[in-house]
Amino acid sequence: MRAGDQVLDIGCGSGTLLQRAAALGAIPFGVDISEPMVQEARRRVPTATVSLGDAQTIALRPATGQPFDRIISRFGVMFFDDPVAAFTNIRDAAAPGAPLAFVCWREGDNPMFTAGVDILAARLETPPATPDPDAPGPLAFGNADRVRAILDDAGWSNVDVAAFDGICDFGVDGSDGVEERLGLILSNSTGRQARAELDDDGWAAVVGELRDELRRNRVDGVVKFTGRTWVVTAVNPG
Repeated sequence: MRAGDQVLDIGCGSGTLLQRAAALGAIPFGVDISEPMVQEARRRVPTATVSLGDAQTIALRPATGQPFDRIISRFGVMFFDDPVAAFTNIRDAAAPGAPLAFVCWREGDNPMFTAGVDILAARLETPPATPDPDAPGPLAFGNADRVRAILDDAGWSNVDVAAFDGICDFGVDGSDGVEERLGLILSNSTGRQARAELDDDGWAAVVGELRDELRRNRVDGVVKFTGRTWVVTAVNPG
């Protein structure tokens, strides 16, 4: 990334990558479908231009009309109803030769999504439905061949999908990460199903069991898991 580059972050969330781009001297732009996230990104990076909308359909070019020099995303591209249309729209906003780089979750044994969920699933009257691997969601880009096919169909070239394992550290501001991880587990689809099926006592018991399990599995005093991801790169051929 070079100083002066116009950089677009897809699914920018609260602005972590926008902040990094600004620190490197780039001109940051972001788009996200969540209004609270957009507001936080604007607060966090006042120099960034952050738009509220769906990158599948929104007009992405800056007010100058000039295309972007670089497209980036961190876990923000797996939720499109029509990913080929989305990446076609994104490519239309990119300059000829502009690189695309994003990180997404990888299929297979990924503790980021499974750790603790088995405790909830064991309490359900009916097992949680097996998700459609191609449906929009965190693991929609888990299959590398599917990712390559989507980007090829959207007109990107030089597509590369490389495995990368990193540490997901749930500690925030010195916390041990237990409550942070617990909140994510309870808010997922299995957690919502368990809350709907269990009475108050049963719910309290399973939450306590989850909390104890997370505490037992802290690493150096903090909840940490290996996050298995793909690092995907491509180029807009123009």
